[in-house]
Formats: sequence, C-alpha cells, structure tokens
Amino acid sequence: MVRSVRGHLAALDAEGAVVEVGGVGLSVHVSPTTLVELPAVGDCVELVTHLVVREEALDLYGFGTSAERDLFMALLGVGGVGPRLALAICGLDSPEGLRLALARGDAGAIQAAPGVGKRIAERVVLELRDRVGAMNGGAAPAGSTAVDEARAGLIALGFGPDEVEGALADTPAGLDAEATLRHGLTQLRRR
Repeated sequence: MVRSVRGHLAALDAEGAVVEVGGVGLSVHVSPTTLVELPAVGDCVELVTHLVVREEALDLYGFGTSAERDLFMALLGVGGVGPRLALAICGLDSPEGLRLALARGDAGAIQAAPGVGKRIAERVVLELRDRVGAMNGGAAPAGSTAVDEARAGLIALGFGPDEVEGALADTPAGLDAEATLRHGLTQLRRR
C-alpha cells in the first residue's frame, strides 16, 4: 500500500497533480482543498495517500493531511460513494468542517459537492454521523463552539436537526457545552 509520496511537483492538470519521485511521475488525484495548498510547480511536495485498486486501474489519491485521508476512506465505506464522489465531498470544506456538518445531520452541505444528489447526501449523513466522533478521536472539532458541541450531542442522541436548532435557538450566552446540552434537553422535553 502506498501511504505517502514525497517528491517534486512536476505538473498540475485536470486529474490532479503529477509528483516526480525517483524519476517516475506519479499521477495523484487531489481534492480542491488540497489543490489550493500545493506549492508551486517544481517545489518539493509531500502528500499522504490512499491507493484504490480496481480491475482496470490503480488510482492514487493524495491529501494534505491524514485527517482528510481518513475522512476520504470513511466516505468510501458508504454505499454508492466511489473515489471520485468521496474526493468531491472532501473538497467542500476542511475535515473538521465536514465532520461538524455530518454531526449536525446537514445533508444539504454534503449535497453541494458536484455529482452528489439528495439520496447519496442523506446516506452519507446517516452512515457517518455516528462515526464522526470516532474519526476525530472522540474530541470536538477544532474551533467548535459550545452550541456546536451541544448540537452534535443532541443529534447523536437521536433528535432531528430541525428539533435541535429550535431547542438551541434561545440558548443563553456564556454557557459551556455541557450546560448548553442540558438547556437543549430541557427545551426538547417541553415540546
């Protein structure tokens, strides 16, 4: 298995990047997120990779971070999502932003990827929502607020995204995540 490549960025094309390693140019498919972070052609580049083996091809997919590769691999486990769709979804936002969208149950955010329809987006959310915390080591995504963490917790408890938004709409300022979660649960019990 090819886990990473390091070499000179030889070219950028519609398929992604060509990384020259030991005199061999490797074609590496990259997400739009990774593409904008690549150095100038001719500079040294290092990408974490995932090799997809099919009968007719060996395709190498490259990412700027291990977190993006892990998300890509999780997306491949969803029925109906192949490498191209997984790469398109990874290109929507940072891995942390996508994990937050999944935790919220935001299928609309996933549907914004080229080629992803409503049914696939809903399947991605349904199958990956509960695995988001495990992919992130159980920690809240970097930069998330107390409301974001409470929202993810309430959705993980089985409440719908619309119910959760309504319950957290009048959250008092300054509460930590635990207090925000309790406030949301109290509001949901009243309904």
